[in-house]
Formats: sequence, C-alpha cells, structure tokens
Amino acid sequence: MAKMKRLADQEDALVTVTPPLSKEELKNRNKDYDNLPPKKFATKYKALLFLPVEFTVNGKSHEIQYNFCANPFCKWHGLQQKKFSTKGKRSRYRLSGSDGRKRLKCNSDPIAPTIGMTHNCYNEIYSNWSIAEEISRLRRIESVVEVEPEYQFHKDNCSMNGITPTEEPKNFYRQGKSKVGAQVWQCKTCMKKTNLLPTKRKSTTYHQQRSEILPLFMKLLLGRNPVTRTCEILDIGRGTYYEKLELLYQRCLEFLDKYERKPLLNKEFNELWLNTDGMVYYLNNVRQKGQGGSKYDGMEDSKFPTEIIVTAEGLTRYVFRADIAYDWDITLGEIASDTFFNKEDHLSEFAKRHGRFGDYSHYPIPPTKNDTQTESDYHYEVAQFDRRDQYVNGFHVGSTYTTIAHYWLIKQLVKASEWRFITDKSHSLMTSLYRVFAKEFRLTEAHHFLSQTDKTKSRKIAYNEFKQAKIDLIEWGLYKGYNTRSLRKLAFLQLTELFQHHHFHEDMTDGTHKYRVHANHSIQHPLATVDRGFRAVDCTTDLSSYEPEEIANLIMEVNDNATNSFIQLVRRKISILERPLVTARGDKKSYIYSNFNPRYAQYAATILRTYYNFCKKYRSGDKRELTPAQRLGITDKQFTIQDIIYQR
Repeated sequence: MAKMKRLADQEDALVTVTPPLSKEELKNRNKDYDNLPPKKFATKYKALLFLPVEFTVNGKSHEIQYNFCANPFCKWHGLQQKKFSTKGKRSRYRLSGSDGRKRLKCNSDPIAPTIGMTHNCYNEIYSNWSIAEEISRLRRIESVVEVEPEYQFHKDNCSMNGITPTEEPKNFYRQGKSKVGAQVWQCKTCMKKTNLLPTKRKSTTYHQQRSEILPLFMKLLLGRNPVTRTCEILDIGRGTYYEKLELLYQRCLEFLDKYERKPLLNKEFNELWLNTDGMVYYLNNVRQKGQGGSKYDGMEDSKFPTEIIVTAEGLTRYVFRADIAYDWDITLGEIASDTFFNKEDHLSEFAKRHGRFGDYSHYPIPPTKNDTQTESDYHYEVAQFDRRDQYVNGFHVGSTYTTIAHYWLIKQLVKASEWRFITDKSHSLMTSLYRVFAKEFRLTEAHHFLSQTDKTKSRKIAYNEFKQAKIDLIEWGLYKGYNTRSLRKLAFLQLTELFQHHHFHEDMTDGTHKYRVHANHSIQHPLATVDRGFRAVDCTTDLSSYEPEEIANLIMEVNDNATNSFIQLVRRKISILERPLVTARGDKKSYIYSNFNPRYAQYAATILRTYYNFCKKYRSGDKRELTPAQRLGITDKQFTIQDIIYQR
C-alpha cells in the first residue's frame, strides 16, 4: 500500500556528494592560509580543477569532471587532462589568462600531431564540486519521500513497551478505523490507543482543510489569476494560498513519479530531439520581515532577473524539465561555515564548493598578514553580504551550473540511441551540452543545431515573410519541374539541392594534413513561420558523413517551437511569471504581479509542466489531437486536473 508522502528536504540526502578534500589537504590548507598570499595559496591548491567528484543518487554511484575542451571539432573534446611522456612533460590543457579570468587552453598534441587537430581552444572552467551540489539541489526539489512516523503504542510504564502490532498483533486489539480510514490499535496491557497514518489510497485529504478547493485553485493558478484575486474567489488567506500551492506541487511530483519517471526509465528512443531555451523573469527583491525601516541603510536592486531553463522534446513538445537557477535553501551561515572550514576565500572559483553562486561563493574573512586585501575592502564585502541577508532567502545560481545539472538529470532519465539538440546561440546552453554529452558527440551519436530568429521583427513583417516564403517555394518548384504544391516536400527538395554544395563545416590545412572547423555558414530555413518569419539554421557539429538527403531531413526538423510554445504558455497562464506591465505614465515597466520567492515560481512552473504534458491536447500536422505525453508514447490517455490531484 502506498504510504503518505511529503516533499524532500536537505536532511533526506537523496544525493550524497563526497567532498573531494582529504584530511591531509585540509590540514595543509590551515597551515598555509596565514603564510601564503592568496594568489600562491590558490595556485598550490588547484588540484580540484581536474579532480573527479563522486556522488550517489538513490544508491547508485556517479562521477563527474567537466573541465575539458568543449569544442566538438577539436581532437581533445571531452578528453580528460593528461601529461604526455615527452620532453618537458607537456599536458593536454593549461590554465591561461589573468587571475579573475582564468580559462582552459588546449595544447597541441606532441605524440600524434598529424592525427586530428587541436584548435588552441579557450574553455571556461567550473567547479565540479559545485556542479554536483547543483545536481543534488535539482534532484531534491523534484522529489517526494514517504512519511515515516514514530509511533508510541504503549504508555511509559507498560511491560510490553517496544512491541509493535506488526511484530506481535496478538498483543493488541483492533479498534476499527479512524475518520480518515486508518487502522486503530489498542495495547491489551496498558489499553493505549494508537491511530496509524492513513495510506495514500485511503485518504487524500489528511490534515487538509478546504481540500475541495484544489481543482478550482489549480484552474485559477493556470488562468493567470493574481494571488489576491484567487484568495478573494476562494475566500482564503495568503497563508492558505501558499499551503495549497505547495500541496499541489507535491501532488504533481507524485504524479510525475508514476506517469513520467517510471515509464521513461523503461523506454528507449531511436532518435530524440531536445530543444532547450532560457526564459528570464523578474523576481521582486523584497526585505524580510523586521528588516525594513530607516535604521537599515543601503538598498539592493528591487528587480532580480532570474532564469528558467526549459527543455522539451522537439517533435512531440513534451517538456522534460523547467528549472529555476536559484537556490532558496542555501543560507549565509552555510557559506560562511564552508569558507572558514575549507579556506575558500583564497581559492579560485573552480575549487569552491559554492562556486555556482558567483560573487557570493565565499564569505569575507578578515585579511591575513600576507593578504592582498585591505581592511576597507574586507568591510565593504561584509556589508554587501549583510545587506543581502536582509532580503529574499537564497542566492542566484550561475545559469551554466543549472544547465549542466539540468542536462545531466535528463540524460539519466531518458535513453536514446541518437541525440539531436536545438538551441539558440547561447554560450551557457552550448558549453553545457558539449560537456554533459561529450561522449555522444565524439561517437557522432549527437549533433547540435542552432535556430535563431530576429526577435525585433514586427508581426506584420514576420507575416509578410511567411507569405513570401510560400510564394518563393511554389515558384521554385514550378521552375524545377516538380509536380507538387506541398510546401514541406518542396522545402525538402530545395534543401537537398542546397546541400550538394553547401557545408556547415570548412576544410582547412596546415600544410601537412587537413582538418575541419565550424564555418559559421548558416542558412535561411525555407519554411517561415507566421509569427516570426524566417529563421537562420546552422549546425555546430560535423555532418560530413551524411548524404545531402539525410542533412535535409535533419534541417527540416530544426525549430524552437517546442520550448517557445511552453514559454509563451508560462507567460500567458501564470500571473507571477508574466511579462511586465506598462505603467500608467507609459515610460516604465511594472512587475507588480512578480513573485518575491523563487520557490513558488518553481512550484508554478512544475504544475504547469504537468498539466501541459498530460492534460492539454494540441493538433499537429497528422490532424490528431493528442497530449505531448501521448505523442511521446509514455501514456495512452488524456488526464484531467482531478487525476493529477487525487491520483485515483
């Protein structure tokens, strides 16, 4: 029988990250901290740059190390650091750049310089430890765990103390069922009665007042109703509103665990198209209770741009994840404790546990005798941290850290033989892909495509381009003598002809051997859209082994409709994530409905994702109305809001 569940928290340790620090290194750090200048200290303790970090997820061990070349055309792409047994003991990579802008540079190959080519690539470097912590965070916020209550079946002086009904039921009376359908046991010796928690099937309203409002609450939430308006309609207070929002989020996670996670773990795709995009919303940065008034000097920005990373399947529009790059559980005390214990204020970002928090990756520590920081700089940093502590709990996470963790979790969830990725020209998205799926790119089991549109176009210009694209295709087909007016077929034929001579890569030579590089030779997709007109399409990976017809087939599927339709729905359906309003004056933007706690934005996005995937039908080119989950093949029915809430 299914037990009652609750949202996972930090104490549940669903993902256990093994700190990559030995006791010996910590001892040496403590000894050198006061004696070495920060630059020398950071140089001495830079081993974490290439050190794999181990962690366990549900008892299964994993290891990550993502500081390597992220250029798919470079021979070092995806390969770990290595020292060669040659004169000078050269290595694959070296650190390059100033202290504040260190990057990883690819060295040439001293062993086999004529096989493949390194491109002197410069790659951003990240904290593997912090990536593992971000994976842990994303896994935790999407999980529910069973409630394990501690029952007291006997009075303190009972001679049967320690014996339970499960072990020896003959020592207990069955006293029927409670109001919520749970078994009641009574000790035969001390006569103490104990109510068990109900099973999930027995009661979906346990400890819930006004449980009847949940279906309407979900409709109002997804109907762009502000918090105040929803409270007025349902006659509830704001506290109840957020309690119901959290309960609804929990029910969605339980639903996804049954109807998404389990089916996907048992399914394998021959080819999977993943379309990823980022959406920025503005978090209202408000002071915490008791932190206002004139006695608190200094103000932070009132608007915080906060990014949501969304990945959807390109052909079915099924949204796999929507993650907010914000950690609302981290506290200033945790960062201060780790800074002091690990001496992280004198380390590079890639060696810090909290490197993903950028400027807040370490807490300021008073300058040491050999420190290059002045007392005034130290006090300024402390003031910055103290001021931040007065506002919304938590810190923004670097979008690349969230994206890497986002992709890693999708890779564990979904199995595919061939991977196809579509993004815009976002460095964060591209470098994350090239790291998490490095093996697949090296084996040519994965390819990455760019789809870019000019977002400054007016709808009128976009519509005119759409009409002109149809005219041009039909005229081209008549000129070529094709007996069809199908725009899709004509576009395929036009692309096949184009790829007889057009390549997304360029052949180069250094005088001794040839190699390939990405050429930045984007093309205009022959099929324009009504709302955005023409789009530019490119491929950043090597397609030289494909025939023109095969490349044309791939390019025909390149678009960002999957993420765009979901993000537009987020803007239209969820009040706290909608676009800003224009003020009455007309010269400024108002974020009056914006949320002040990113936790609730994550809740709302997940609730919408569940509804969108399993309840919302759409009609596609095959003339069938199906939900994204039905199209993906993980369910054969359309669910309702009641199915998600009550799971009967």
